[in-house]
Amino acid sequence: MWLKKHFGGRKEALGQLGSLESELMERVWRRGELSVRDLYEELSSRLAYTTIMTTMDRLYKKGMLQRRKVGKAFLYVPALSEQEYQEQLAQHLFGMVLHNGKNSGAVLSNFVDAVSDTDEELLAHLDQLVKAKRRVLRRPE
Repeated sequence: MWLKKHFGGRKEALGQLGSLESELMERVWRRGELSVRDLYEELSSRLAYTTIMTTMDRLYKKGMLQRRKVGKAFLYVPALSEQEYQEQLAQHLFGMVLHNGKNSGAVLSNFVDAVSDTDEELLAHLDQLVKAKRRVLRRPE
């Protein structure tokens, strides 16, 4: 798997977040620090306490959360910001596709088509980023 070869460790979890894990991470990002009890109070109509506890523990073991013990409970905080997570996820996804080698040209072409169909300003920004990267790569060290 490309991700394991290139990142290992915590970032390996990026491709493995399920829908419940994603929902809980969004709530942790929004609130900053919370306990399983805090989440249970919000979600008790559809989730058991043990389901939330198990999912938070999995997120901790995946390196997505940090925790500290307060009394008998843990307080959880994000191990990385939502923006950092999104950037690493994008890097992971592009890395998986582009390092495959077989269809990287088609992937880039489809990406440019998708961007231009959606937003011309974003396409112009992409062009600026490419030009800036080329300038950096041309500089002698």
